[in-house]
Amino acid sequence: MSFTKRVLLFLFLMTLIFIPTSLTQPAIQPSEKDLASKIDSILEKVYKANEPGAAVLVKKEGKVLFRKGYGLADMELGVSVEPDMVFRLGSITKQFTAVAILMLAEQGKLSLQDEISKFLPDYPTQAKAITVEHLLTHTSGVKSYTDLPEWFPLWRKDMSLKEIIDLFKDKPMEFSPGERWKYSNSGYILLGAIIEKVSGETYEAFLQKHIFEPLGMKHSYYGSASRLIPRRVPGYSKGKTGFENAAYISMTQPYAAGSLLSSVDDLAIWSEALLAGKLIKKESLERAFTSYKLKDGSDTRYGYGWFTSNYEGHRFIEHGGGIMGFTAYSLFMPEDQIFVALLTNSAIEGRVPEPFAFRIAALTLEKPYSEPVAISISEKAIIPLVGVYVNAQNEERYISRDGKRLFSRSAGGAKTEIFPASPTEFFFKDSFTRIEFKKSKKGETTGLQVIGRLGPIETYTKTAKPLPAERKEITLDPALYDQYVGEYELAPNFLLFVTRENNKLMTQATGQEKLEIFPESETKFFSKAIDAQLEFTKDASGKVTGLVLYQAGQKFTAKKIK
Repeated sequence: MSFTKRVLLFLFLMTLIFIPTSLTQPAIQPSEKDLASKIDSILEKVYKANEPGAAVLVKKEGKVLFRKGYGLADMELGVSVEPDMVFRLGSITKQFTAVAILMLAEQGKLSLQDEISKFLPDYPTQAKAITVEHLLTHTSGVKSYTDLPEWFPLWRKDMSLKEIIDLFKDKPMEFSPGERWKYSNSGYILLGAIIEKVSGETYEAFLQKHIFEPLGMKHSYYGSASRLIPRRVPGYSKGKTGFENAAYISMTQPYAAGSLLSSVDDLAIWSEALLAGKLIKKESLERAFTSYKLKDGSDTRYGYGWFTSNYEGHRFIEHGGGIMGFTAYSLFMPEDQIFVALLTNSAIEGRVPEPFAFRIAALTLEKPYSEPVAISISEKAIIPLVGVYVNAQNEERYISRDGKRLFSRSAGGAKTEIFPASPTEFFFKDSFTRIEFKKSKKGETTGLQVIGRLGPIETYTKTAKPLPAERKEITLDPALYDQYVGEYELAPNFLLFVTRENNKLMTQATGQEKLEIFPESETKFFSKAIDAQLEFTKDASGKVTGLVLYQAGQKFTAKKIK
């Protein structure tokens, strides 16, 4: 999961990527040469020689099976990635924070069932009993500050720990602790504060003294823009004319939720040290690897700083990270002694390392993943699936159709075609997510589940509500589009470019692909790809001065700067 969370149409985000657990090819016995060739065939198509690249390491039973760099480490100097180079980790940082907490727990300095008010007495818990364990498992209900619109303009600001906490501490709780799972960077900020309070050391000093130095992790660091870090690579995003330097963020802000840098080699050292019991007892580690259950008994499929998953009967422990200019993924399979790390210096859709790391692990396991195959079902079977579905949080999901084609869309999300693997099980192309429709004994559609390889299963009940009306496109003289062409600043170094291409009005945000937008009035436009709208604003003279982005119930303003 990324340090930034994917909630906006134009912001880079890391989604969880899911996989059906039953669709594999027969086991094979590849040689190391064959394995290397297959890994190459996956990665060289994505991380090309003249583009931002990646470093990858694959180990099995302590032996390096594959270690290589792809693409460019520095596009301006033309320097290629080498596998010992240092990348930002984003939310892979969270597992280090979790282990630091467990180390302090083993020393008797805290209990995971302690309420956070014991360590942070001034934090307003809103009469809720928030425990350390709630923070570790993303079940605290504390709102993630990276979801707050007021955070976006602050990326460049060096902030104290108190200033970061002040951003979110007075926001309403999203739910009572232990009732839901929702990813929260704020929770891990509070864990960092607890580490400092209990240990008497800064978070950075604690990791350096008690983890990096004892393990010999000589290429792992707390992030800093001013510090000289050997072999560090810069990060990139996608702009109007191609790749560009990623937006700046002060590394004081990710803190215990996403501040660390490392190499694939050091991550392997970290993984092996944990499994060998060098930092915490195996009992504590197993607790971190155990999926936390909510009050209603449902499974979160998340432990302490790691997702837990199962593929073909084999256990995966894993986590990703995304931060401006970087995406990262690491996983290990304790029983099979397989480790995979894939670190990249780009934050661009289609280059996220998670699905590639998983496929590489499946190959190394000798159980390669096979894409599901769509079957043909009748339009009569499709019609009963159409409707509005709602979950326990009153969040809606819309299932619509066009003839025999079926589409799924969550509120604020993209309308995406889903394909039948059976009359009740559907999948998304180029994704590991599947949707299972539930039927009553009478054969009536009663609900659905969104099931993925990672994270909680989402359960929805079918309602009698009609599908939302489709937005209606009107016809405008394309010459009117010229007044909207320009650059709009959603946040520092995060721009939305509006361009005219013949008779089309296009938008493209930093790091994102171009999207066409369609007029529903002279100033209001909408996307057909994602449930989001733009409204251009004008001054008294009629000059376009900015725009407003509406999505997921939120409103974001942007000033026209060029």
